[in-house]
Amino acid sequence: MIKFFKLAAAGSVLGWALACAPASAQTPYTDDAVYQGLGGKEGIRKIVDTFIPLLLADPRIKDSFADFDMEQLNARLREQFCEFAGGPCKYTGKYRDKTMDGVGTVRDMATVHQDLKVTNAMFNALTEDLQIAMERNQVPNSVANKLIAKLAPMQRVIVTQ
Repeated sequence: MIKFFKLAAAGSVLGWALACAPASAQTPYTDDAVYQGLGGKEGIRKIVDTFIPLLLADPRIKDSFADFDMEQLNARLREQFCEFAGGPCKYTGKYRDKTMDGVGTVRDMATVHQDLKVTNAMFNALTEDLQIAMERNQVPNSVANKLIAKLAPMQRVIVTQ
């Protein structure tokens, strides 16, 4: 994984992933090879359980998660990674703030991030943390890069600064 970041350093992790992403990048893979490479549902759970503490410890982005319901985020990330990897899960795309107490307006990806003032640097930091989480869970580089390529197009709606 570290080799991947060194190779991508001249541009950005996202630049590489966006270049590799097909036009329908936000659709799930049609087979489950990436899902299996991630370790199925249990592997994805472990990845997300590793990923969230990395986010919360990363000085570049931890403040962005101060008001998030981390249980809800954990559940949505697991769904999203599973579906986009070609697994049997369905990403609901729903997220509710702690302040909503699980009730209220369901917000889409753009709406969830609109007030967070996410920069490209912050988005790239999150991507690096995801790569580290996958590396710590022995996900092969080729599989990790395929998941990143599926998720990368979200940069367009998440980055607002």
